[in-house]
Amino acid sequence: MSGALPLEFDPASLILLNVIMACMMFGVSLSLRLEDFKRIALAPIAPLAGLVAQFLLLPLATCLFTWAMRIDPELALGMILVAACPGGSFSNIMTWLARGNVAVSVSMTAVSSLAATVLTPLNFALYGWLNPYTRSYLTEISLEPGGILLLVLLVLALPLALGMLSGRRFPALVSRSEKPLRIVSLLVFLSFVAIAFSKNLDLFVERFHSFFWLVVVHNLLALSLGYAMGRLLKLPVSDRRAVTMEVGIQNSGLGLVILFTFFPEAGGMMLITAFWGVWHLVSGLTLSQIWARLPLPADDPINTISPTTARQS
Repeated sequence: MSGALPLEFDPASLILLNVIMACMMFGVSLSLRLEDFKRIALAPIAPLAGLVAQFLLLPLATCLFTWAMRIDPELALGMILVAACPGGSFSNIMTWLARGNVAVSVSMTAVSSLAATVLTPLNFALYGWLNPYTRSYLTEISLEPGGILLLVLLVLALPLALGMLSGRRFPALVSRSEKPLRIVSLLVFLSFVAIAFSKNLDLFVERFHSFFWLVVVHNLLALSLGYAMGRLLKLPVSDRRAVTMEVGIQNSGLGLVILFTFFPEAGGMMLITAFWGVWHLVSGLTLSQIWARLPLPADDPINTISPTTARQS
């Protein structure tokens, strides 16, 4: 493919997408506490292992894979962008379903969301430049790391801080509104993606064969890296499951916000990022159901309470 894929998108919808993303982050952070961050200092091995896999190994492996396989530059940049994003909030639920350590998952989600304000634009620019096949294309789309940094601060860091503050000051309100807010935000977000796909259905069908397997293999790579780090450091089984889910469930919604803001003509990147958002739910749910049926060691420090309770502990 030469040049960008033509993508039909109404720029006026960009404000709505940014608001949706901010609302989703606000809803996720309502039940986060400072104690979630303190867990990193008290028991840092598992969360740090996951963060290394997420922000160092996954972007590096993605860059090398797209380079070695000579993936089309626009599709390769879509993969690199996804790899540069932090873990998605669904990883907490997937971890719980898999009988993993929810405390580890929550800690990683909180810290990775903050770290992403710097590392997402940095990793995208760095690994997009290191791959010689995407380097020239990265120049053509006029990457602005400063602009991406500002955007990530507005749709991730600011809602995260406001959500944590609101959760601390209005706990009763949080208990009633957290679940509805997250469900409504998710439904609106999925509707937005569905509308975007429907307007570009011909492009989606035409390119499906080129991006489907890339997303499947890329997601498998992410899950494998998370699990391998857990095995390498001999983490408890429940911690391995949490780290695996955290690395394999990426915040593709943030990737779409970045794309529609800075690269609205990059249809190939959008196809990769949007389909990742669908596929990681399929792979995560499948893996969680498999793990839920496998026995854990009797002495495993598993968190057996519900996700919401785990967040407030």
